[in-house]
Amino acid sequence: MFNNERALVMGIGLHGGGVATTLWLVRHGAKVTATDKRDRAALVPSLNALKHLPIRYVLGKHKMKDFISHDMIVVNPGVPRESEYLAAAKKHHVRIENDASLFFRHISNPIIAVTGTRGKTTTTFWIAALLKKKYKNVLPSGNTPDNAFLKEFERVYGKSDPVIAEMSSWQLELLPVSGRAPHIAVITNLYPDHLNRYKGIKEYANAKANIFLDQHPDDFLILNHDNKWTPRYLKKKPKGIVLYFSTRALPKTKNGVFISNGVMYFQFDGVRQRLVNVRRFVKAHGEHNLENLLAAMLAVKLFDPSVSILERDILHLSSPRMREEIIVNTKNLIVVNDSCATSPDGTIAALQRFAKLGDVVLIAGGTDKELEFAGLAEAIKKYVARDDLVLLEGTATDRMLKKLGSLYGKASQMSTLKACVLLALDIARTKKKKTILLFSPGAASFGKFLHEFDRGEQFNKLVRTQIKKTTR
Repeated sequence: MFNNERALVMGIGLHGGGVATTLWLVRHGAKVTATDKRDRAALVPSLNALKHLPIRYVLGKHKMKDFISHDMIVVNPGVPRESEYLAAAKKHHVRIENDASLFFRHISNPIIAVTGTRGKTTTTFWIAALLKKKYKNVLPSGNTPDNAFLKEFERVYGKSDPVIAEMSSWQLELLPVSGRAPHIAVITNLYPDHLNRYKGIKEYANAKANIFLDQHPDDFLILNHDNKWTPRYLKKKPKGIVLYFSTRALPKTKNGVFISNGVMYFQFDGVRQRLVNVRRFVKAHGEHNLENLLAAMLAVKLFDPSVSILERDILHLSSPRMREEIIVNTKNLIVVNDSCATSPDGTIAALQRFAKLGDVVLIAGGTDKELEFAGLAEAIKKYVARDDLVLLEGTATDRMLKKLGSLYGKASQMSTLKACVLLALDIARTKKKKTILLFSPGAASFGKFLHEFDRGEQFNKLVRTQIKKTTR
């Protein structure tokens, strides 16, 4: 595939992404140099995974000459866009790629891709689950630790299976390099996020827009009719056919899916078709998941109208791991792992859902991404008593406390997740009514954890260990 093309992998890392990219490039014939500012001792696990492969390493530093002498540079998450090394590469017309652009460039399978601030993982997960009724080998992929793009490439290359891909704003930054866009692109919504990487929300929104800029007239773009950023995307004059989803009735001039009196309808050219009753779905999955269901249903209908979705199908949909995932459910205690709530909006949604079930003991906090915490502070004041709030120390936690004000100023703040879990379980045991122990950080995991999935796994182990001790 690459025929000895010289590839420079920028950022081997410890999360697995850099290793997967390097392995894939070597496997497909590239002549690889891997560079990382961390030294050999810090990268031992990753280097062991690449042992015995014909790779040249530059560790503990980057060499400027490497960035102008290779045919392409493959960047991994965490590399700043303002990097002087990337600037030099661009000046010398060296191609810059990431895992998503490589995947789109070299795969021919039909692709349904989903992005957005909230709900993109759940929407991707549910599109794959619903399409499995007909396409048995479909898996959610892309921005996932279990089935990243280049791992999915090996599974589907040369086959006709559709690819259902979640895409982050980072992956979308370089998608135009591939010269290809998904057949069906979904933008679930847009809210402030990742403002530590972007100069403002407009720049963040522009990164998301790359999902549809190279679409063709026979492709589809699915937008959230109720999100205030949708008009901005329409101003970019999408080439594909635009359809919408909404929790309210759509204007007759708009095509898409919507909810009316607890029933989902599909509307096209003013003609409405009843799809499915969603009242029981809302009771099972929460009202906040309606938008995710609408987007998933519309994507499935556009991709293959012959796939029939019944009420029992949507009732049996499961939530992705660590997204409002109930890991313990007893008579008096529900424990929820929402580690993938890395922004305040995610935690607000979780509070709104679970506060209806009983008292909420909330574990929150982490690393700041320069987001606004006023809305989350109001939600905490509304749904969580001061003595039921447990905070994991971090830069986001400091900002959260400032917005919470003096009443919550003495909320418990712990240095480790273990201390948070122990205290939260102790608080829950004092309750005489149904209690929900909600782990929904509303912040990033940098510093204390490899990523939000590592954070969630540690939470699960801690909870199960402690509950096992108390039930002996």
